[in-house]
Amino acid sequence: MTDDTTTGIALYDRTARDAAAVVISAYSTSFGLAARLLGGRVRPHVRNIYALVRVADEIVDGSASQAGLPASAQRRVLDALETETLAAVDEGFSANLIVHAFARTARECGIGADLVRPFFASMRTDLDVTEHDALSHDSYVYGSAEVVGLMCLQVFVNAGGTQPRPADPDLVDGARRLGAAFQDVNFLRDLPHDVGSLGRDYLGVGDAGAGAVSRLEVLDRIDADLDAAGAIIPRLPADCRRAVTAAHDLFTALSRRLRRSGGTSARVRVPNGVKLGLAARATVGAAPLRAGS
Repeated sequence: MTDDTTTGIALYDRTARDAAAVVISAYSTSFGLAARLLGGRVRPHVRNIYALVRVADEIVDGSASQAGLPASAQRRVLDALETETLAAVDEGFSANLIVHAFARTARECGIGADLVRPFFASMRTDLDVTEHDALSHDSYVYGSAEVVGLMCLQVFVNAGGTQPRPADPDLVDGARRLGAAFQDVNFLRDLPHDVGSLGRDYLGVGDAGAGAVSRLEVLDRIDADLDAAGAIIPRLPADCRRAVTAAHDLFTALSRRLRRSGGTSARVRVPNGVKLGLAARATVGAAPLRAGS
């Protein structure tokens, strides 16, 4: 008798999940550390989401350009990836292993086009928008980061269940604010590279125009979002809290270091030893750190 876990769709699903895990381990040690704190019910699904996000980001953030694709070709590749992703979510299969892994997660956990389309819209923005005002910043952050948090929340609430359901509105707000804080921290720490190498200004920090903001204003917004999200984390399912706390605390540590850096050009990092300490703290069930304290 054939073992149906080693052939057919079961094998294909497992291979797709393994491919997503390889992508994540190659691109993000910090994310890989936090993901290991997730329970087995949700860990593969979160990896599936972030693998697709990583592939899309590579199309617009340098790899495709370095391969020789002009902006018009990058847009075609990104559009094709979006089309393939939406079709796979509808149909349950893709010949692209990363897309397939994401689609299987989306179908199980209730991630629909209402979250997929805004993500790709923000990625597409990177191909032709170089300066953002407050409105376009908020729209970009929603699509590039907040919806990713909402996708993960759908996993936290629905993985392993029989029928996906919407998350509690307070959890939705917390997921959005955590995603926004993560993105703004990355914008601030990557500011010299984004402006100097990519020609993009997401924040308008230091500009003389009416819409200009200061580093302090951005950091205050980040800390408010981190604290609002941190207050909601204890309400997440138990097998998700440690990982989300570890990620939250890592970005809290980055925010603190950004405050102390005074805007120097060096990219702010958290040493590996500190990362491990934050992960250990989260593992024993400590409450999320307060930002700015």
